[in-house]
Amino acid sequence: MESDQIRDRPVTGSFKAFRVFEDGGAIAGRVVDATLEELSRGTVLIRAAWSSVNYKDALAATGAGKIIRRFPLIGGIDVAGTVVESADAEFNVGDPVLVTGYDLGVAHDGGYAQYVRVPSEWVVPIPAGLSPFDAMAIGTAGFTAALSVIEMERNGLAPGAGPVIVTGATGGVGSVAIEILVARGYQITALTGKESETAYLRAIGASDVIVRSTLTMGTRPLEKATWAGAVDPVGGDVLAWLTRTMAHGGCIANSGLTAGIELKTTVMPFILRGVKLGIDSVMCSKSTRAEVWRRLANDLKPAHLAAIARTIRLQDLGEAFATLLNGRSRGRFVVDLS
Repeated sequence: MESDQIRDRPVTGSFKAFRVFEDGGAIAGRVVDATLEELSRGTVLIRAAWSSVNYKDALAATGAGKIIRRFPLIGGIDVAGTVVESADAEFNVGDPVLVTGYDLGVAHDGGYAQYVRVPSEWVVPIPAGLSPFDAMAIGTAGFTAALSVIEMERNGLAPGAGPVIVTGATGGVGSVAIEILVARGYQITALTGKESETAYLRAIGASDVIVRSTLTMGTRPLEKATWAGAVDPVGGDVLAWLTRTMAHGGCIANSGLTAGIELKTTVMPFILRGVKLGIDSVMCSKSTRAEVWRRLANDLKPAHLAAIARTIRLQDLGEAFATLLNGRSRGRFVVDLS
């Protein structure tokens, strides 16, 4: 159904949104007044309560990466709130819901606004056990971390298999992954570029911390078999090193590219050690999303969400983007849209 079948609009006039513009090739965003009529089309209208900041958001809103496919566009690849209008019988007014991934904040107006309209196929009910704030303290980053753990365990990873390494460990994916894995009984090594955050990483459960500047990666096609599993939102040379140091049958859940998109390795880890690689957190099925979020509300729920989350407002997004792009972030930025 088209969005014009939705009745009883809940707001007249304008509301606040962070919209990204392209002007003469320069890309930048700012807080503006928006209206419902300007929003992308969809069958569910959400009064947004919380959003979050991911590395992808920083790339998109600053032009550091070619993420956004049309301008102007409201940014934000995550949002959580309550349904205020719906043309789909699956969702009722007042339902707590969330949206992550798909084209949100990429080709469709995103979560950095007080109202968000999306296709119902993108909407996931917030399961009992999570508040809208919790959902965004987790967000795409935490969802990716949980999906990484689930996929690695489907590929045979178990706590007794050996140590698991988490790269980019102070970031959103890394921080949540450490909490989830530690709670499940894994021995975790955290890899970070920030020596100053060693205490933080140990506080959230890492038993060992490697500072990237001290890491000797080696050059052989196969290095010492060390890791039973790896959660890697970094990519680049770090991912190449992981492929060379995985134990037989090891799994790598790679989900990011902060260290680059190129992967310089050989087929040796894959044909001689059976290393497995890769996940998709953007376009995975709605049923998979619902199951991952159900588990995030239960056995995979991070124990210290408040400790890894920092609350900001729309006007603080520029500073948050700079922090992420400069590699200075720790945990999660959660955006208060109230």
